[in-house]
Amino acid sequence: MTPYLLPLVGGLLIGASAVMLMALNGRIAGISGIAAGLARSPLAPDTRWRIAFLAGLLLGPLVAMALTGRNLIGVPTATPAVLVIAGLLTGVGTALGGGCTSGHGVCGMARLSPRSLVATLVFMVVAIATVFVTRHVI
Repeated sequence: MTPYLLPLVGGLLIGASAVMLMALNGRIAGISGIAAGLARSPLAPDTRWRIAFLAGLLLGPLVAMALTGRNLIGVPTATPAVLVIAGLLTGVGTALGGGCTSGHGVCGMARLSPRSLVATLVFMVVAIATVFVTRHVI
């Protein structure tokens, strides 16, 4: 199996899920918004599709492992404290940015949203700077 096949299939599935969610529900496939909506009102009428979408995210790696026989995720290399801090910073960033990488980067960019273009550029610059600092400075 080529090393590009699984990422290609994953990208196609992400794109297909974003298109299907928009076509069938009229909703943007932004993970932070989906999770926040579920947390805000877990008894709302749209709870089922939110749970199904998030369950699909969690089950995806398990399906990939069943199909390939390999653990494609691996064990986190960061400490639990770093993971918690990173999660909190990500949550604050998505709140400040009005969405996450899936909402802006996948759906917003596909809709040619100027706000999503700026948000995606900021995500990428910060990610590049973070990798550089953690790998070459610290």
